[in-house]
Amino acid sequence: MPEPTRPLHLAVALDRPGAHDAGPYVRAARLAERGRLDFVTLGDSFAPPRRGAGRPDAVAALARVAPATERIGLVPTVTTTHTEPFHVSSALSTLDWVSRGRAGWNVAVSTGEAEARHFGRRPAPTASAAWREAEAVADVVARLWDSWEDDAEIRDAATGRFIDRDKLHHVDFQGPGFSVRGPSIVPRPPQGRPVIAVEATAEPSRETAARHADVVFVRAEHAGDARRVRAVRDDLRRRARDHGRDVAGAGRIVVLASLPVALYAAADAVALADLVGDWYADGVADGFHFRPRDLDRDLALLVDGTVPVLQHRGLLRAFYPGGTLREHLCLPRPANRYARVKETA
Repeated sequence: MPEPTRPLHLAVALDRPGAHDAGPYVRAARLAERGRLDFVTLGDSFAPPRRGAGRPDAVAALARVAPATERIGLVPTVTTTHTEPFHVSSALSTLDWVSRGRAGWNVAVSTGEAEARHFGRRPAPTASAAWREAEAVADVVARLWDSWEDDAEIRDAATGRFIDRDKLHHVDFQGPGFSVRGPSIVPRPPQGRPVIAVEATAEPSRETAARHADVVFVRAEHAGDARRVRAVRDDLRRRARDHGRDVAGAGRIVVLASLPVALYAAADAVALADLVGDWYADGVADGFHFRPRDLDRDLALLVDGTVPVLQHRGLLRAFYPGGTLREHLCLPRPANRYARVKETA
């Protein structure tokens, strides 16, 4: 079977309203892993649950999935609005450790008044203000991940030294409505920094994505949206270059078309493979993020129908290239900014 000359990346949303325990998410993630998908996502929000439609905390649910899986990436949604950046950093670092380097973070914001009233600290922000704050949060969270150098832990029982304090760093960050001194309370994650994902379909989130995202989702509702997805991809890469990112190298952005899927039979699974192949060949996106209508039915047909067709056509790999999510996505492990500064000094 020929291997693709450039990687096609596939991911799937595990959202299932009404599931309150981790069991269904574990089973779905294992199935997606059998299909060699790069990662799964799990949504979350501050909105009050509707009757029968509640959901568990996304980070907690995927932390339960982590020891039950081996290779697939785990990307929870974590909302920056009303959430302390220090807590976001610690939670995602912990997920990266328990998954041995498979964590990501889907950055989201909250603009609803009902959600703001839950916290009672401030009114709901506008979308543009919320994303400006999210940009600052993404910045400081990455700094907190870097606040421990990779070899900061000594763990020398004989001398009683656990940490080399010279390899811990204060971030001293002042953001809109928050300040963080640091360092983190969790050692630097196995990936250096977990993968950051942003849905950049709408304009307010584009700058955050261009500055900080490793992965970008662009929502598409039907086959006719290819031109719009390509336009968003081109706009993001232009913005990223304007911010000094090397989008052809270490600063590349993996753009995924986020598609709803409803598969009822093996003709449907092949038709989806045709669409994926056409968009991929035309350079519309680097891959696809599938949003199943019925997770159990659609994911099974995706893994046992669409994936084998793509592999047979030489478009999709048949194995995981490494152990971490960054390795799946062909993204380099970032250097620690503070260690670099120290070496230069």
